[in-house]
Amino acid sequence: MGQSKIVTLERHIIEIERRHPGATGNFSNVLRDLSLAFKIIWREVSKAGLVNILGAAGTQNVSGDSVKKLDVFADETIFKTMDHSGHLCVMASEEHESIIAIPDQYPKGKYVLLYDPLDGSGNIDANVSIGTIFSVYRRISHQGNGTIEDILQPGYKQIAAGYVVFGSSTMLVYSTGDGVHGFTLDPSIGEFLLSHEDIKIPKRGKIYSVNEGNYKWWDNGVKRYIKHLQEEDAATSRPYASRYIGSLVADFHRNLLYGGIYLYPGDARNRNGKLRLMYENNPLAYLCEQAGGRAINGEKRILDVIPTELHQRTPLFIGSEEDVTLCEKFLREG
Repeated sequence: MGQSKIVTLERHIIEIERRHPGATGNFSNVLRDLSLAFKIIWREVSKAGLVNILGAAGTQNVSGDSVKKLDVFADETIFKTMDHSGHLCVMASEEHESIIAIPDQYPKGKYVLLYDPLDGSGNIDANVSIGTIFSVYRRISHQGNGTIEDILQPGYKQIAAGYVVFGSSTMLVYSTGDGVHGFTLDPSIGEFLLSHEDIKIPKRGKIYSVNEGNYKWWDNGVKRYIKHLQEEDAATSRPYASRYIGSLVADFHRNLLYGGIYLYPGDARNRNGKLRLMYENNPLAYLCEQAGGRAINGEKRILDVIPTELHQRTPLFIGSEEDVTLCEKFLREG
């Protein structure tokens, strides 16, 4: 009887590494270490309602968001899993105001890690899907401790990016520039198993995802585009369905699989929107382009934006190629 092969995350990483004869294995180890952190976070997320890690920790992060106890746990877990490996020279987290140095007693490597430890944390208490987003770069400094310049690189220089969505199942989606692949965690054996190989986002979808509570502050181009999607037209599969969870990872994950567009525009109150370039927009834009989609800030490709601040924000329009292209047309026309 024929049976498809069972591929673990580690086996998949090794197989991709074999395609690059000069690979040393150091980069693969970064991904393997990250997968351990994700399993530990999953363990706590899955029992969050049973132990005292729900609710606010009584502090705010640098972006002004209330920090949840589970946020703190996820942030510390990733740091403690990655700090001593010898593969990283510096890290940055959405929860920290400045860069995170590798402790002096540990060796410094040639890679840089950025991460949003628990995206969508405002939904934790409601048991809505949340996630972790990560991004990896090569260092540009030569040796020793990493610097802010190692962190502030444009998105097109990423060498890997991914996310984990903690939902009805826990799924890791990542790319190293060779397509986008999804792995579902099998809790019974503690392994991420390949479940979605070479994900391609449909060229056009039937879903739009946006917080319509902000409608009155949007620019005319955004308003007109949303109204266009809501109009009935069988020839162009309209109206689109509105689906908005409020957890970026969950909203993006659904649209990656089914097609559509996610929008978080700037508005009259904040021209740069809410989402962070380095921790959210860049890694998701990298994945989206690897899957055949597009990601823009309304004026240019997200991956071409030159970062100037650690917690810089940009508008985000991301998803199926044809949907983002049409949205771009409406934004230009105003």
